[in-house]
Amino acid sequence: MRYAMLIFGDDREWTGLSPADEQDVMTGVYEWFERWQPTGRIADGGAELQPRETARTVRAGTDGRPVVTDGPYLELKEVIGAVVILECDDLDEATRIAATWPLAAGMSAVEVRPVMSRE
Repeated sequence: MRYAMLIFGDDREWTGLSPADEQDVMTGVYEWFERWQPTGRIADGGAELQPRETARTVRAGTDGRPVVTDGPYLELKEVIGAVVILECDDLDEATRIAATWPLAAGMSAVEVRPVMSRE
């Protein structure tokens, strides 16, 4: 079964890192991928997202037509900064793998959710 690993954090912390500190964090992330990719548990290498200022949100207006706003819809301290798709036997295994993610500045939590399948 597939599970989404949603990596949350304050992207303002991330963009405030020095280049050397950012490289240290990324080294930990690359090491995490090197650990788990050979096991076949990473179904999709994932995607790192641009900062919240680059986002647009589309939602229904009062008349039902789409309304587009800049940035995330809610003012949140933490936003999703990256997504990785895991292939695991169950939620417990996906959670054990997610618990090894190298949390650092700008990455304060990892949420694991089963990916919906409509087959």
